[in-house]
Amino acid sequence: MVEEKIELIESHEHPLDGYLRKGRIPHIFCPGCSLGSITTVIVDAILAAGLDPKKVAVVSGIGCTGRISGYLNFDSFHTTHGRAIPFAIGLGITDPERKVIVISGDGDLFAIGGNHFIHAARRNADITVICVNNFNYGMTGGQVGPTSYIGQFQTTAPYGAVEEPFNLPDLATSCGAVYVARWTALDVRRMKDSLVEALSKKGFSFVEVLGSCPTTYGRRNQLAEGKMILEFYKDHTELQHGADTREVGIEKDGPLIVGKFVDIEGRPTLTDHLLDLQKRGRASVSKE
Repeated sequence: MVEEKIELIESHEHPLDGYLRKGRIPHIFCPGCSLGSITTVIVDAILAAGLDPKKVAVVSGIGCTGRISGYLNFDSFHTTHGRAIPFAIGLGITDPERKVIVISGDGDLFAIGGNHFIHAARRNADITVICVNNFNYGMTGGQVGPTSYIGQFQTTAPYGAVEEPFNLPDLATSCGAVYVARWTALDVRRMKDSLVEALSKKGFSFVEVLGSCPTTYGRRNQLAEGKMILEFYKDHTELQHGADTREVGIEKDGPLIVGKFVDIEGRPTLTDHLLDLQKRGRASVSKE
């Protein structure tokens, strides 16, 4: 009877067959972590955007979210800590027809990788950056990170964090991103639609996803289960498309403003400038 059930299960295709590396499954994500569902949404968005899987590359750095690149059956790079974006820029410049996606966490992208983020947005590099923000360094024990809000409890802040956190949508906007949005892990449909827009955008697009981390964030902040974090998001989320990103910072027990904040057309990309420079250089050489 058991063997018959196993054969029945194996005979059915999983919706993500072909897009996940079966040899890497099962994943290492903690129970209640939202990274599994977010991975599903990302794959769904890639397919809905009509992208050729053979012309998609996924790049990530170090951290829980960074593990996603190893599970996806696309060309992928699991890079050194904080360096996902420069890898992605180089890949995109050398192969302009390829869609390059960076998937990493708040610690990787905005602590050691913060310098690369601001300059990639400034240059309008043609990449999509997806940041899963779980408000702490989840993989290394739950220390305070660049998005930990004031009053948040972590291993390095037993009496509550005292430093101002980054407002990620405002940081991306002020540095020049052409598409900026934020969603929670509960907003799977809106997240998917937004990712489709971001992936279809020419230039530097950024989507922040507020994830659920019950293990190192939740249990220290009275949200010890993934379900509790999602319920917190449900109760505190406010949808405000086009909101002033200066006003969407996250505070303890304050509203969580989600939506599409920035959507700009027509700004030349870094690749556009380089290709134009190449053409002008060739023209100059031919005249000589």
